[in-house]
Amino acid sequence: MAFDNLDIGTLRGLGTALVMLAFIGVTVWAYSSKRKAAFDEAANLPFADDPTPEHARNASRSYLA
Repeated sequence: MAFDNLDIGTLRGLGTALVMLAFIGVTVWAYSSKRKAAFDEAANLPFADDPTPEHARNASRSYLA
């Protein structure tokens, strides 16, 4: 059988290599220039002004009075 000499150290080494490849893949994806516009837009989302509905503004005023 081909897996006779597969011990725990070999499995851990293969797992480490797999995780390292996944990390490199995500890093390349995150820093690719094709994603810059989408990430710039996502970075500004916390600063977007969402208009509050009229009933929400009135309700918040009634608690202050």
